[in-house]
Parts: sequence; C-alpha cells; structure tokens
Amino acid sequence: MNNELLPVITIGLNLNNERFEYSMKELSALALANNMHVVQELVQKLDHPDSATYFGKGKVELLKETAAANDVNTVVVNDELSPSQLRNLEKKTEVKIIDRTGLILEIFANRARTHEAKLQVQLAKLQYQLPRLHTSASQRLDQQTGSGGGGFTNRGSGESQLELNRRVIEKSITHIKEELKAIEKSDQTQRKQRSKSDIPNVALVGYTNAGKSTVMNQLVSRYGENVEKQVMVKNMLFATLDTSVRKLVFPDQKKMLLSDTVGFVSKLPHQLIKAFRSTLSEAANADLLVQIVDESDENKQLMMETTNETLKEIGIENIPMLTIFNKADLADETRPIRAGNNLTMAALESSSIDELVKIIKEKIFKNYATVKLLIPFSDGSVVEYLNSNANVISTDYNAEGTEIKVELPDADLNRFEKYVINK
Repeated sequence: MNNELLPVITIGLNLNNERFEYSMKELSALALANNMHVVQELVQKLDHPDSATYFGKGKVELLKETAAANDVNTVVVNDELSPSQLRNLEKKTEVKIIDRTGLILEIFANRARTHEAKLQVQLAKLQYQLPRLHTSASQRLDQQTGSGGGGFTNRGSGESQLELNRRVIEKSITHIKEELKAIEKSDQTQRKQRSKSDIPNVALVGYTNAGKSTVMNQLVSRYGENVEKQVMVKNMLFATLDTSVRKLVFPDQKKMLLSDTVGFVSKLPHQLIKAFRSTLSEAANADLLVQIVDESDENKQLMMETTNETLKEIGIENIPMLTIFNKADLADETRPIRAGNNLTMAALESSSIDELVKIIKEKIFKNYATVKLLIPFSDGSVVEYLNSNANVISTDYNAEGTEIKVELPDADLNRFEKYVINK
C-alpha cells in the first residue's frame, strides 16, 4: 500500500505544549488522509519558532540530510508557517514544504462533493493565499531592485502584476461570498420550513473519525424515512465534509431530524473555521447536540476539548448536549452504560443503539403529554390524523364518540384542546 502513497517527512516544534505529541500523531493521520506516507519524523524543542526558518539552523541542515537520505521530496510541518518561513525552508532544504494549514486545505479540496462545500473550501484557500501572494511578490520585487535603473523598471512592472493578481483573488473572494450568501439564504428557508413542522433537530458533532457516520447509519437503517439514504463511512480523517440531514420516524410515531456534521480536528485553520459556520448551520439550529467521542483513543480528552473549543469558536453555545463514548467494544469496556448525559456504547451493537435512542427521545420529547381525548364520530379526520401521526396507547368507543388515550406534543395538544377529557 505504501508504494501508492507519497513518502513525506513530518516536522514539528515542541513549545512546551502538553498537546504536542498528540498533534504530531494527528499530523501523521492527516498526511495519510491526503495519500501520504510518513517515513520519518523530526522534532525540536524550542521556546519559540525561528522567525526565518521555523527550525533552528542545525535542525534545518539535519532535515535536508534526512530528506536526501530517504529520497523524500516533501516535508509536512505541524504548524502554519509565515510565507517567508515557508520560502526560506524550501530554499535551504531543496524540498517542497507543506504547512499544516495547507495540508488540511488540500484534504478539504479533495473531499468536497457538494457545490456549497467546494465554494467554502475555495474561499478558504483564496483567503490563505492572499497575504502570501503579497509577501512572496514583494520579496521577488526586492530582489529585482538590486541592479540600478533596470531594477526600478522591473519593480514598477512587478507591482502592477502584483496588484492585478491581488484584484483577481479579491474579486473571486467577493463573488464566492455572494454565492454562499445565496445558498445560506436558501438553507435558512428550508430550516424555517422544518421548524414550522415542530420536528426536533438532533445534530451529531465531534472529532473526525469518531464514528458519527456509523451512528447515523445505524439510526437511519432502523428508523429512517428512507433507509437507502445512508452516509459514507470510511476509517479516515475527514472522510466526508458535507452535512447530511435525515428524517427518523419511531414506532410510536414520534419524528426527528438527524444531522451528521463534518468532524473537527485540532489547530483547524481559521480560514476553515469561518467556512464551518455555514457547514454547521444545522448544528447551530439543533435542539440537541450529540457529541461522539472515540472511547478507544488514548487522546479522547483532548479530542473533546477540541470539539468544545471549535463549537464555541463558531458560535454554537447553550444547546443541550449528550456525550457518547463510542467504540467501547475496541476498548473492551462494558456497554451500554449510561451516566447522566453520558453513554458508553458501541455503534454496531443493537443494545447500544437502543439505549442511545432512549436517551435522545427522553431529551427531545419532554414536551409530550399523555391525555385522553373524546372525539365525536363526526370528526373522524382527527382520529385518522392521530392514528397516523401520534402514539395511540388505547382506543375505545362509546355513544358520544371515540375515546383515545394518546401522547401529544404541545402543538397538537393545543390544536386538539377541545377534545381533552383527562390530562
């Protein structure tokens, strides 16, 4: 398999950060997600990055030697580099340098499927390129000024080209933003229509590759209005970027919308944080968030912190949340076990899904009441509606009409208030 992947070296600076080892491990997983194979890892402990080359002088020399010895032409860096750091490091090592932000942007560009996702990634890439365009172009212009009058002429020409390039990118950014606004407006209309139907919305959130799509598919296969509409599952970071929304109908006729959102990762580029606001609009409008955590991963606590920090950064706060510790089977832990709003489970086991559904329903259907209605025979359409859309517990008939014991949400309870004989 490794023969099909691009060999790379990963490098990182340990700035006395407790998350360093975890972030380097994650960098390797990101590289694999981008069809790369890590053949060597180089790290250095410093108080701060070298402003010119990120690594110190000796480590840069070692990196060049290591790349040559392993016949590697690409190095992946665990941080976002300044344009000058990136350029200087490439010049000194004579290999291609990709920083963490550039790597994640590449992955997103390769994985985006819907028009909206492609636009969001394109916007993030252009915003990432714009300051680098300015700095790298300025550097070239400075080099051109070293030879008298000829340099001055070249500088004027270069500046014109720089301005032209900048205007092209800025125009593209403006155009994409307008197109995304139009899509968001359409999405808001769809969400308003869904909210009018009084169907609660539950959003799956969490670290990428924690099992969100597997959980969703298990629920859709059981309760999905269309069981064919399952989502892609792959053991890889950012296997899918698009938010999927599916309608679930339970045996007691209760209904909910389930959203599977794009996963998170630490050090997410700020350009993509902005793009996430639109992608995660379903989560922002959810009645309940279900955070999926990989129980079998030793770094699960850091993953939870990453998820919570990212949600806060994109403005998703004050929404009730359940925390689901998935993949407990891989950790060989007893399951399913509930502790308050936490559930330890395994998504591929039916007993775990049973318990998950029980907790979700408990949280989102709190506004349901069990009542008795007496419906005159002349209002048979009401009985028909209840049999099709509500959990009818019992039905009896007397001289005055049909007596039904039923579970109803607030909206239906208000609608049929005149039939209530006992709450």
